[in-house]
Amino acid sequence: MAKKQKLELTWIGKDERPKLEPRILIEDPALSYHAAARRSEVDIFDNMLIRGDNLLALKALESDFAGKIKCVFIDPPYNTGSAFTHYDDGLEHSLWLSLMRDRLEMIRTLLSDDGSLWITIDDNEAHYLKVLCDEVFGRANFVATIIWRKNYSPKSTARHFSEDHDYVIVYAKNGDRWSPNQMARSDKQNAAYKNPDNDPRGRWKPGDLSARNFYSKGIYSITSPSGRVIPGPPNKNYWRVEESKFWALHRDNRIWWGKDGTAIPQIKRFLSELKEGITPQTFWSHEEVGHTQEAKQESIKIFGEDPFSTPKPERLLARIIGLATTPGDLVLDSFAGSGTTGAVAQKMGRRWIMAELGDHAQTHIVPRLKKVIDGDDAGGVTETVGWKGGGGFRYYKLAPSLLAHDKYGNWVIAKDYNATMLAEALCRHMGFTYAPSQSADEYWRHGYSTENDFIYVTTQSLTHDACRRISEDVGPDRSLLVCCKAFNANPEAFENLTLVKIPTAILAKCEWGRDDYSLNVKNLPIAEPGEPPAPSASRNGKGSLPLFDQAGED
Repeated sequence: MAKKQKLELTWIGKDERPKLEPRILIEDPALSYHAAARRSEVDIFDNMLIRGDNLLALKALESDFAGKIKCVFIDPPYNTGSAFTHYDDGLEHSLWLSLMRDRLEMIRTLLSDDGSLWITIDDNEAHYLKVLCDEVFGRANFVATIIWRKNYSPKSTARHFSEDHDYVIVYAKNGDRWSPNQMARSDKQNAAYKNPDNDPRGRWKPGDLSARNFYSKGIYSITSPSGRVIPGPPNKNYWRVEESKFWALHRDNRIWWGKDGTAIPQIKRFLSELKEGITPQTFWSHEEVGHTQEAKQESIKIFGEDPFSTPKPERLLARIIGLATTPGDLVLDSFAGSGTTGAVAQKMGRRWIMAELGDHAQTHIVPRLKKVIDGDDAGGVTETVGWKGGGGFRYYKLAPSLLAHDKYGNWVIAKDYNATMLAEALCRHMGFTYAPSQSADEYWRHGYSTENDFIYVTTQSLTHDACRRISEDVGPDRSLLVCCKAFNANPEAFENLTLVKIPTAILAKCEWGRDDYSLNVKNLPIAEPGEPPAPSASRNGKGSLPLFDQAGED
């Protein structure tokens, strides 16, 4: 019997997967920032800005945030080959798909069961991205493809069509558990409701009583108050309700016959009886959520002579965050760009995490967030959401790789690691939660996997007597994984201890010494006809070409 095939998107290098090192995060207090005073009881101070490769940043978040992120918004490189001031985004299709797949899988791990993913993208990769997301998230968890009209005027220089829109692709972690919040009703929408007959129930608007689909009980004639006989709805349709229900609505003054009582009957839908919000639609106009020029003007106001060239308007992010979260929920953006997601999330009372590799994590995002926190950013959605300032964030860098080569080419613990960093790093590698005991009697307790299983990390070489003392301190009802430089003891002699050597125990777990999982192939030279191709840089080696950590294109 032939091997059963499955429907899938394939590309060169699909089977190659990185073995990611779970880095720890090191706070830089000089770049962390908070308001001078608490503005309210709901001020949020534990937001996170991470500078470093975004795939490694996602991996670093896994141990503490798996299943906890309510909304992920990403604006990945659009793979157009266009050059930008702050980054390049030209990636060959197969490489682009591999890099997106790796990040999407990490994002899915981080999302809560009732969480959602929102991706802005253009036509260059949108359809491949949709199929890729089907594979990672499951086709049943696809929610919608939203069309965002990003331009308000045509481009006369366009070769074929002036591209006026981008897409926002939406997936749920679990489609059975997720649903969007309702959108607030606008004054324009409410203005459509009138009360021409002074109904005591207030304003209403007429709704169609006919339907195209066959309905056996929807075939009957109606005599209007004026005496006009109406054989049925126009265009050979059917009444939506059976005859007895229709006349019950009439007696309750819920049927509108027109001013003179001769019109085709319509049902009165009262504003007071509607649910508070409206169901979101899949076309978002620039009047509703902003356009690229609006975003650029926002960037100029914030950054002056050095604006970020491809931002998204704050109104677009406010729409997404408003639909996907409620105050206090956690929002993640791993392609932070100029920091719009964090700025809007802060203003809307959401917690946020952003990751960004480029220098503009410090040159653009930090200054922008300071203005938001100090209440000095009057642009974007500030007035709409009533933002006055407050809260704060912590600035983190990815720790260097845990292992480095010594002068003989052997893997050893990197010199940058002190005892505290080493203990936290080993907890991540060995699947433990880092939680060092504050008690001197529990010096051996650096983390836990269960309430009775713990980990101890030391750079010492342990003797048999040292292991015996540790075993006695741990006690018979608990178990301990001991990670040490070396040991001179029989590992089987202590029932409550498991002894492993570092770095031997973790050598095969991941790739070491790799700080960049991005790739930029845009500026490779064009080979002359008949010229053999030059050796390419290894995807997995130090020759990797940057980068795939920045936000997309408008």
